[in-house]
Amino acid sequence: MSKNKKVKIIDGKFTAQAIKEEIKKEVAAMIDNDADAPHLAAILVGDDPASQTYVASKEKAALLVGITSSVYKFQSDTAEEEILQTIQYLNNDPEIDGFIVQLPLPEHIDVDKVLNTIDPSKDVDGFHPVNVGRMTLGLPAFISATPAGILELLERYKIDTVGKHCVVLGRSNIVGSPMSILMAKKANPGNSTVTICHSRTEDIEKYIRSADILICAIGQPQFVKADMVKEGAVVIDVGIHRIPADNEKGYRIVGDVDFEEVSKKASHITPVPGGVGPMTIAMLLKNTLLAAKKEYYK
Repeated sequence: MSKNKKVKIIDGKFTAQAIKEEIKKEVAAMIDNDADAPHLAAILVGDDPASQTYVASKEKAALLVGITSSVYKFQSDTAEEEILQTIQYLNNDPEIDGFIVQLPLPEHIDVDKVLNTIDPSKDVDGFHPVNVGRMTLGLPAFISATPAGILELLERYKIDTVGKHCVVLGRSNIVGSPMSILMAKKANPGNSTVTICHSRTEDIEKYIRSADILICAIGQPQFVKADMVKEGAVVIDVGIHRIPADNEKGYRIVGDVDFEEVSKKASHITPVPGGVGPMTIAMLLKNTLLAAKKEYYK
């Protein structure tokens, strides 16, 4: 743990639990008013252990807040057409409020075609181009769970983002690119001056050192060291990696940031695990609740 007494640990596990409690109360109120509970479905193709664990976690979390959960499981050699037909079935099923297609998919299935087939009003993962476009234009949209979770953490920890220099490490469509757009938006959190860095950025450390807010989604374990970080910076670590360790498991979980050292300089920092990760499922549940309330697509 940090020796810096002034650092504030951004506790994603605690925050996610608070969000789930809020959702639980709202779902209970819906049911008390004779409305159906929100219904979240997931399509799972193949037997990838991480995907199976993740979908099981989503299912458990949904049930704990009163959201109905369904999982459609398929063998890894299932034809693409069958997956597309299932998506259309869910699109047209009035009992399903939102659904996700768990990624990654087997190589023979076109991910873009799958995501584009989802009805944007049920796209609680926020990956459909319509939702990405609406987000970019500042219109109501389903924002993908990890960026949405980061915004919630910034807001709930009252971190001032206005006029700050935000550096985003990574440009993936799931985290880096949407985060750069959201942090620059005329909103709160937002109104930051944003720099996006990636594997081709020259002198990347120069940009990292200039960050008031650093969002790390670069996919390299403990890439960000203390000498790269400005004193008092806010550090959000999206990475999650297993590295060898001399313990019972033989590994330990770390992020893209060297937490032990960087936490001595940061004003706020997310730990790994227990930071951004727990927020992902909480925000998926929040999107499902919004989908059930038909707030974005009337």
